[in-house]
Amino acid sequence: MVDLGLETRQIVSGIGEAFSDLEVLKGKKVIIVANLKPAKLMGIESQGMLLTAEMAKGLELPALFDAANGSQIS
Repeated sequence: MVDLGLETRQIVSGIGEAFSDLEVLKGKKVIIVANLKPAKLMGIESQGMLLTAEMAKGLELPALFDAANGSQIS
């Protein structure tokens, strides 16, 4: 579940394979693509997409520190 400031959405992602401990993701600021049609992934409705970067050592989440929930990326 992600907090977009005005609403909360469920996002289904396959990044669990890239992180040995998913607890490190709780409370992190992440970039999501929110203007997508909902899609069923792994039998669950996903209401967006999580943005990651593929690096030599695996997937990385772009770092955001001071952005408010729901901030737009331009």
